[in-house]
Parts: sequence; structure tokens; C-alpha cells
Amino acid sequence: QVQLVESGGGLVQPGGSLRLSCAASGFTLDYYVIGWFRQAPGKEREGVSCISSADGTTYYADSVKGRFTISRDKAKNTVYLQMNNLKPEDTAVYYCATDSTLSSWYLGARYWGQGTQVTVSS
Repeated sequence: QVQLVESGGGLVQPGGSLRLSCAASGFTLDYYVIGWFRQAPGKEREGVSCISSADGTTYYADSVKGRFTISRDKAKNTVYLQMNNLKPEDTAVYYCATDSTLSSWYLGARYWGQGTQVTVSS
């Protein structure tokens, strides 16, 4: 059974940084896409960033390009989201999610973590 456990959220001032972690276990897929969604109160869920297990190709929402970086540690089965120059509009619950294809990931992904709160405020 796939399990995703997020950590690293918190309160940070505008312009600050946070690093989210997603520890994954139970994978049986040869190929998968894993990454981060976020949802703020009253807003639609947004696919923030994801990475392909096949070749490490990364994808980013326009709203975070140049500020966020996704990476993975294969040995630890962990995916990271380094978030720099955070803005108040980045405030949301961030969810780690995975599925077998890029299209299915963007459509809503099959497996989800419990989420971690990120709050950007002075």
C-alpha cells in the first residue's frame, strides 16, 4: 500500500524559505510521477510541481517557477520541495501526491498524503 508522509510546513515571513519533505513507501509501480499540490481556502487545488521517476524531469506551475525546486533522494524514497522567496499567496495546505502517469497526476492523482500547512505572513 502506497503511503506518503509530508513534513516541513510552518509559518514563515514573506521572502523566507521552507523545505517540504515527502517520505514515500509501498510503491510497486515501475514508473510514477510524484509531487506537490496545494489548496488555499476558497481556491481551487493547484498542481505546484512534480518529478518523473523515469528520468527526473521536473514540472512547475507558472506561479512558482524560479522560486520552488523539486528534488528526490532515491535512496531515502523521499521527495523535497525547496520553497524560496515565499509570498503570502503561497499560503496553503501542501499535499504530496503520486500516480502512474503525468496526465493522471495532473488530473488528481491516485495517492495522497495528509497535507502540511504553509503560512506566509508577517
